[in-house]
Amino acid sequence: MAEKWVETTSEDLRRWSEERGGAVDAQGARLLLELAQEQAGLTGPGELDPATLRTLLLEVFPTVVVASAEEVPAILDTVRGLAAYLRDRDLVPAGRAAALLTELDGIAPAFAEAVVAADSPERQAAAEMITGLMAADGVDLDDEAAVEEWLAAFEELPEEERVARTEDYLRRAGELAVPPVRLAPEPELAAAARASGLTAQVRAVARWAEGRAVDEHDEPSVADALAALGELGLATPRRAADVADLGGLPELERLWWAALEAEVITTSGGRAQAGPGLAALDGDDAAALETWLRLFDAAVVPEHEGEDGLDPTQLVQNELTGVLIRLYEQDGPAAPEELAEALTAHIADSYELAEPAAIAGTVAAELELELADLTAWGVVEGVPDGLVLTPLGVWGVRELLRADGFLAPVVGELADAPAADLVAGLVWHREDTADEEIGRWLAARPAADAADGLLAVIAEGGPGRRNLAAAVLGRLGPEAEPRVRAAAGGQPVRPYALLWLAERGLAADEPSRDDYLWMFVDTVAGMLETAEPREAVAAALLRAPAEADMAAFAEELWRSEHPDTARVLEALGAHHPDRTVAKAARTAAHKARSVRGRG
Repeated sequence: MAEKWVETTSEDLRRWSEERGGAVDAQGARLLLELAQEQAGLTGPGELDPATLRTLLLEVFPTVVVASAEEVPAILDTVRGLAAYLRDRDLVPAGRAAALLTELDGIAPAFAEAVVAADSPERQAAAEMITGLMAADGVDLDDEAAVEEWLAAFEELPEEERVARTEDYLRRAGELAVPPVRLAPEPELAAAARASGLTAQVRAVARWAEGRAVDEHDEPSVADALAALGELGLATPRRAADVADLGGLPELERLWWAALEAEVITTSGGRAQAGPGLAALDGDDAAALETWLRLFDAAVVPEHEGEDGLDPTQLVQNELTGVLIRLYEQDGPAAPEELAEALTAHIADSYELAEPAAIAGTVAAELELELADLTAWGVVEGVPDGLVLTPLGVWGVRELLRADGFLAPVVGELADAPAADLVAGLVWHREDTADEEIGRWLAARPAADAADGLLAVIAEGGPGRRNLAAAVLGRLGPEAEPRVRAAAGGQPVRPYALLWLAERGLAADEPSRDDYLWMFVDTVAGMLETAEPREAVAAALLRAPAEADMAAFAEELWRSEHPDTARVLEALGAHHPDRTVAKAARTAAHKARSVRGRG
């Protein structure tokens, strides 16, 4: 059957490739064949000729497939392999296979340029979002049939449902992002790990445990555990009234199981002995940190399962990582009372408690004990206005967050990144860390190179990224003038370039009224990408000159050729606090929609 030729050809190509040690990316070759069928109308592999190949690579592929410059060599190799397969299977004459390879060599530079030109941050973000949506639905991304089935089903959904699912995914993705932090150098972190109270306590437990008998659950007897308290000098404010097993001594139980998880202690033949983790704590920096992290992970992420029967200690320990994340995310110290209040509210919302209001005092008392442990372990420290994570605590919490799938940036990691990656990464920064990140990025490259990269983002990115790129461009001095002046041609670069030149007294012409209108729309459109319309309008008004006649401004905006003009005017019409301005904006939005409809 003609419509099945891609499937049968791809399967035969896969076998052919396997016979040659997997010489060809069979999945990539199938993609090319599908494009040849769907976009070029081929009804069989034998119809592939140099002209069709040129169309596929220079016109179809860059607009349909998301790829990067780094992938170009592999794609070209796949085409070469496909040509060899068609020749060996006598699907095309040998002469045409040779012509395909000659054509490929000739268009390779143009193909690379086309891929780079199409590889915008927006397309990358869209591809990542679709991949994330599939992964969230449990789709095996290596299962081509499953991916195609999901894509087909997604495309058939009503637009409203696709938008809702996308927004929900972006919201959840945003919830798995934390602000950037500054990390201490690895040698300092390793030294802190070796000297931490957690390490000292676990070392003491390991020394005490050497040769001790353990039961079938790998725990010491109650008698030995009680005797250990005096030998270790371990305080037990959480101790049960009746100690029936190790669980009745929560402080020792926590250290014991952390030591087992990190292999500081191992058990064999009913006896405990020192494990490889004990030596690792004195090993190189990487080994010491890895072992300390395993101890920390086991100590702060207990396995108290279920809700029924959990005592106050277990309830608080179950939610201790939330307290650590709160400390991690805050840009200043946190008062213990604030932490206790937030934790109490979270527990009341998350658990079915008989008397939620009665737990506040208990939660505060238990949290005080946990914070005391974290302080003793070198994870938390007190400062004049409250509590903060130590440098070791910041590193440890970040590692736990990353293991749980969080995006956890580090200040300085964008210094060597391309401008597009810098701009994308700045979205997650607070003002202080963004300023530092930008400073490091600018210091790492000549002004001309920085300007070229930022101007490319302004030319190719969406409103939000243009806004950020223009802000970074504003940090460059007059030495960037030649690059900025050369880029001041058409939209979307022209307004930003002219403004940059004018602010430095380097422009022959000031930005026109139309340029300022365009930049206003672009700015608000960028805010609308990440903020609610009401918030975006409020932020835009803060930037507007106090003397500006916003009603007259709104009446002019509809003439702007910016593609988001109507959307911005609708936001102004719905949320501007001045009724006159709001009415003018609504009227202008209608005009903008009408003009666009006629266009």
